[in-house]
Amino acid sequence: MNSSDLQGYIDRNTIQTTIILLKEHTLTVEDAARALNVKTVQIIKSLVFQVNGVPFLVINNGLARVDRKKLAAYIGVGRKKVKFADPDQVLEMTGFVVGSMPPFGHKNRLRTMVDPAVTRQETVYGGGGDINAMMRIAPNALLEATHAEITELSQ
Repeated sequence: MNSSDLQGYIDRNTIQTTIILLKEHTLTVEDAARALNVKTVQIIKSLVFQVNGVPFLVINNGLARVDRKKLAAYIGVGRKKVKFADPDQVLEMTGFVVGSMPPFGHKNRLRTMVDPAVTRQETVYGGGGDINAMMRIAPNALLEATHAEITELSQ
């Protein structure tokens, strides 16, 4: 899937967001912030974790790291059960490649958790479906589109 597929999803679901096509690839938070001329804390990351083969999407911002111990406790399992999905698994579960994955519009709907730090921004920017695309969205629209649970997950 790509940014055109994502735009179709956005249109069908009347989500208040804009896909921004860039002249450069934005493979890191720093690259994206520089290309968009925003702070790194405004860039969101959509990360897929698995617990016993069941995928979960965690949305965090900037350079913050997800604390797997907190995620495991929230889900109700031991920390060792929480694993990052590898790039092939992410593609299979979401339809998007790592580095371009948006927070919604996936092939399969994933249970989604958002760190509250994301909601403290006026505007955030996430994957736009292609490695040279980003999505601009207000946190309240993000929460509505993802049906996310808000929970503290940062280290």
